[in-house]
Formats: sequence, structure tokens, C-alpha cells
Amino acid sequence: MSKNTAPAELLQDNACYRQLQACAEQYRQMHLNDLFAEDAERFQKYSVQFDQLVFDYSKQRVQHTVMRSLFDFAESRQLADWIKRLFSGERINYTEQRAVMHWALRLPEADSQQFPGLSQQVHEQLQRMFRLVDKIHAGQYRGATGEVIQDVVNIGVGGSDLGPQMVSHALSDYQVHTAKPLNVHFVSTIDGSQLSELLHQLRPETTLFIISSKSFGTIDTLSNAQTVRQWLEKSMGTASCVLTSHFIGVSTKPEKMTEWGIAAENQLLLWDWVGGRYSLWSCIGLPIALTIGVEGFKQFLAGGHAVDQHFQQAPFEQNIPVLMGLLGVWNNNFLDIQTHAVLPYDGRLKSFAAYLQQLEMESNGKSVQRDEQLVELDTCPIVWGEVGPNAQHAFYQLLHQGTHSVNCDFIAPVQRYNANQFTYAENADALIEQHHLALSNCLAQSRLLAFGNQALSSDELSALPVYKQYSGNQPSTTILLRELSPYSLGMLIALYEHKVFVQSVIWNINSFDQWGVEKGKEIASQLLPILNGTEQDLSRLDASTRGLIRILLQQQGS
Repeated sequence: MSKNTAPAELLQDNACYRQLQACAEQYRQMHLNDLFAEDAERFQKYSVQFDQLVFDYSKQRVQHTVMRSLFDFAESRQLADWIKRLFSGERINYTEQRAVMHWALRLPEADSQQFPGLSQQVHEQLQRMFRLVDKIHAGQYRGATGEVIQDVVNIGVGGSDLGPQMVSHALSDYQVHTAKPLNVHFVSTIDGSQLSELLHQLRPETTLFIISSKSFGTIDTLSNAQTVRQWLEKSMGTASCVLTSHFIGVSTKPEKMTEWGIAAENQLLLWDWVGGRYSLWSCIGLPIALTIGVEGFKQFLAGGHAVDQHFQQAPFEQNIPVLMGLLGVWNNNFLDIQTHAVLPYDGRLKSFAAYLQQLEMESNGKSVQRDEQLVELDTCPIVWGEVGPNAQHAFYQLLHQGTHSVNCDFIAPVQRYNANQFTYAENADALIEQHHLALSNCLAQSRLLAFGNQALSSDELSALPVYKQYSGNQPSTTILLRELSPYSLGMLIALYEHKVFVQSVIWNINSFDQWGVEKGKEIASQLLPILNGTEQDLSRLDASTRGLIRILLQQQGS
């Protein structure tokens, strides 16, 4: 496909862009208090309910003129056409000449008319994964000594770690009961610290390792894999059954898995049209399936697919990923709010912000357009966040009384506990009350951020010194889930995936490569021989790196 697929005109010649600039001049001075005072129906107008989700953006600094201008801008950037291209199988990742088809991983098995061969490949691998999951859950998968597997360690990094780890923890309430208790662990650090601590707690005879690497060439992952291989062989010898029984591989490279020693029957495949940060829907999600079971994983896929359908079919005015993307553009590019906090009010989502950091910043942290010109608009904001109750005792001070404008996403489940989850009935009321406490804090914080002093009573405000007052006007969106389940979490993740794509279209960038990541790893591989002592030439390095390497070598040798 042609690289120069964006509108030929410069932004300064785009009437919709100029209209948004004019709106921004007005709205920089307008307070959310004024917007709500002017329109009693604001929540009804600026919220969307879809399936198990409520998306409330009434606390964003927008109204009809702004939203209409944003929709017009999206149309001028050919967003509808790009959505069709995403779901067509076209190679829209032009720098790597790849299609972008993570959505195909979520296609129902019966829905294979458009891509029958593709759907067959996807479901063949999923079925292989499901059979493996059922075998492990039934206690029928055994190690080299014949003992039942009781610990599974996922070795990966980036998309092969962040997504599966986040989802597995978030859905811990849905953990299936197995013949013997099954523990799932995650290892990603290249320095071996996680692995060193973990191996002391495990028995080689009952531990299974998943090596997850799209390329099966990531040095972080293979270094950890080699360490556990040596650990197993030291305990149980080098017999081929050790490798066969204790390693599963997930990759696009079966030949590399075979060369490493993973048996063909223990290899699960994915495809180059799946970006690593979008791969948790594939067999990279094996730890998720081991946690929530086959039916739970199918529900997870179904939630993602429901959002795929919504994204393709809903008009922009009711299309949640489109709204998320355009609101981000409005804040980032027109109100100059270039940091975005993600604040879940559910401890199970403690890793969600970290997951989104990779999804958003690795995807849209770009400065070159598809036509190879420098971008005309700032791209991805800094994404950060924490579970709300923890964050309230940390950085909320900055949100409420600091000098930075921050756009926030509040996320919370409506229902948290039910009677089926309690071993002792007397726990129910106390835990439900705690959930209500979390919800009340979620609503209170977004209210104070938006309205500042106006959220306080007049009696309280009259006696407050200035250092206890609040200016408000910090924009936020609230996403309510009916409950945090495999289905609703699948929906939530897919919403953010498509939001990223919407913004890439507006910014005219390729969301699906990551050359900045690749080059850093390449340079590291050039420095490794020097630190290992097999190369001594430092002349090609900068003065800082030379100085640091000399100190490292001196102190390591002392």
C-alpha cells in the first residue's frame, strides 16, 4: 500500500482543524462548573451505554460545537475508511509490510465467512491450547518424573508478559478449581531477580515453563529460559524428557523453538500480523486460560469481539473507541493536556495502567507521519496511573492542587461481591460495604477534580484558607463495568486498543511498529561482548558510555 495515505493538505489548510483551534481558545477559559450550569441534561447527552459498559464523558471540557468539530475532523482524516481497512486484512503496517489483525484472534469459530482459512488457523491453535489447558487442569500433564504439574512459570517480556499478567491477576476471582492447586507465575526481568527469588520456591519435578516470544529471539526471554533449563537439568539430568515435559513454547518461529529443544507437540503458534502488545488474545494468553479456564477464555474473546463489532458499526456519536480517541486528541492537541492518568477503583486492576503504558506509548509514541514527514501534531500523551485508593494517598495531591492539567480515566465495576464468592456468609456485608467505599471515593474524586470548590458546601468554603481550596476543571472520563468478568475485561481492553488506532489515524502515524524499541536492544547486544570481556575496543563509544563501562569492569573485577 502507499505510505502517503493521509489527506494531502496540511493541517493549517484543514477547515475542521482550524475550527477546533477556535474552540480551544474559548474552552481554555471555560470551567466545567459553567458547562454543567448551562446544561442540566449534560450527563444524558455526553454518556454512552453499550452492553455491560457505561462511558461517561460529561466531565470532559466539551459541548456540542466541540464534539461536532471533532467528528468533522475525524471525517476529514478518513477515519471511517481506515476502520474498514483495519478489518480488511490490508497491510496497514507499511513499515513492516504486515496486516494488523489482532481482531481476527477474537472471531467466533462460526463467523469465518470473510477469512475462512485465517479463522481455521486461529481456532486450530486455540483448540490446541485449550486441550493443553484441560490436560493440566485435570492433573494429566506430568513432569519428567511422572509427578503432576503444580506450578506454571510464564517467561516473557513486554507484550508476552504485561498483558497475560495483568489479565490473570484481574480475573483471579474466576480462577478454576483444578485436580491439584495450580499456581501461575510470571518472570520478565532481564537481571534474573524475579527468577532467582522464584526458583527457591519451586520444585523442578512439578514445574512447567512457558517460553513466550513472538520472535523467539528476545535476549531477555531466552536468557531467563536458559537459566531455568540449567536449573532443571542440574536437578533431573539432561535427558530429552526433561525438555519435552517441562517446556511449552509460544512463537511465530517453530524452527527456532525446535532448535532450542522444545518438542513440536509443545509448540503453540501465532502470526506476524499480531503485534506483541496485542497478542494476549492468542496462545500468548495461555497463562490467562490456565487461570480462568477454557470457557472463561472464550468469554474473554467474546467481550473483545463485541467491541470490534461496535467499533465497526456504531456511528461516531455513539462509538466509544472513537469518542475515547477524539477526546484524547482534544485534550492533547487543543487544550495542551499532555498527560493521561488511568485510575481503576478495583485492586484487581492494579496492573492495568502499566499494561496501557505499553499499548498506548509503544503504539503512538511516534514523530514521523506515514508520508515520512515530521508530525504536525503532538502524538501520544504520557500515560500513567495506579489503583485509585493507593493513588489518593500518593499523587492525587498533584491532581487536585498542582500546576499540571491532567486528563483522567476512572474505572470501576458496579458489582463486586456476590454470595457465591464467600466461604463465610458473615464476610459478605463487610466486603460489599468496602466496595461501596471504593465506589464513593471514585465518584468523589472525579467530582472534586471537575468542580473544585463548588463541590464543597458554602459553610465549609467560607472558612477555608486558600491552601485548602481547589480550582477544579480537571477533565475526566468514567467507565463503569457491570462487573469485572472475563467478558467485560475483554471489552475494556479492546476499547483501548481501538482508541489507540483512532488516534493514530488523526495523527497520521503507524501504530503497529516499534523501531525505537528494536534499536535499543540492538545497541545492547553490541555492548554485551565488552562487559563479558570478549571485546576490548571502546573507541567507537561516547565518552560517557566509555567511562561507565570502565567503572563497571574495574568494580566487577575487584
